[in-house]
Amino acid sequence: MNITSKLPNVGTTIFTIMSGMAAQYKAINLSQGYPNFEVDQNLKNLINKYVQAGYNQYAPMAGVLELREQISKKKKLLYGVEIDFNTEVTITNGATEAIYSAISALVHKGDEVIIFEPAYDSYVPAIEVNGGIKVSIRLKSPDYKIDWDEVSDKITDRTRMIMINTPHNPTGSILDKNDMAALKAITKDTDIIILSDEVYQHLIYDGCVHESVLRYPELANRSVVAMSFGKTFHATGWRIGYAIAPKLITSEIRKVHQYNTFSINRPLQHALADYLKNAENYLSLPSFFQEKRDLFINALKDSKFDLLPCHGTYFILARYKDISDLGDQEFSRWLTREHKVAVIPISSFYTDNTDEHIIRFCFAKTEDMLLKAAERLVDL
Repeated sequence: MNITSKLPNVGTTIFTIMSGMAAQYKAINLSQGYPNFEVDQNLKNLINKYVQAGYNQYAPMAGVLELREQISKKKKLLYGVEIDFNTEVTITNGATEAIYSAISALVHKGDEVIIFEPAYDSYVPAIEVNGGIKVSIRLKSPDYKIDWDEVSDKITDRTRMIMINTPHNPTGSILDKNDMAALKAITKDTDIIILSDEVYQHLIYDGCVHESVLRYPELANRSVVAMSFGKTFHATGWRIGYAIAPKLITSEIRKVHQYNTFSINRPLQHALADYLKNAENYLSLPSFFQEKRDLFINALKDSKFDLLPCHGTYFILARYKDISDLGDQEFSRWLTREHKVAVIPISSFYTDNTDEHIIRFCFAKTEDMLLKAAERLVDL
């Protein structure tokens, strides 16, 4: 059978590869971005409550009404914005489906989509499988700030979408008010859609504020915001997220969503709706993860790694030039195999495999695991 691949350059993700190596070599897994600690027992009890109560059939296509209503209230509390939970919120199979459904619904063949690299690995395949053209702008270490003049130069009459990610995976950088002002100016009087990946919205540190596009009406009116409960509540395996967008855009996203996943796990939705009523369940997250970040940074202070700034997410980058001359792919495999700490090479987040000899650690781990990993890393 002759099959022409729509994604001929796509193979197994680096996350699968490095987690597989971690298991094979019994290494401490600081590679793939998931916590090794438990979900709040109160939330697990709520799920069981709704399973036992019989909430086990299809949920509404757009999502359980109570959950969408709580999301709307949450955004009002956080960003002071009114969200219509009937027409502007859609529950999705993780933020990845929210991103994919938005691109599928809004990007046509030949449309250009601006992305910033290093970028999360699902972006480019979603663009390309839908016939879009990826336009990359490189963020430069160590601060990974966006050069908005370069963005302006890259915009053409074919630019359909600009994808942003704040806090940013893999770099831990964040966008500020000046970035939002620049984005507003660049997109004013255009039909450009903003797709804002904000799955780490609560994981932001040092007293910084999360600058969601939802704070800015001029941006919110042209934006799709993808968010995740899995990242927020330490349950990445639940695969539950949501998309927020104006009514006109939401109606198009739902056309794709209903024929992709149709609806999402019902008892989880009801449980999350109840859990969100206590705002402390998410307002406490910045201090919770900053404590882990600071613990890990302090534990590595005597190592030869050069840690880059981390203002958000649960990832921190490190240069290793004083340890090895190996490329980051080979170094990551060597570190996993020989020193039993699994990490992610940052070149995997560039479509051209740019190698700055930088790796990514995930610090969403228990204290004992972080300290044990740091002990091995300091010994290098």
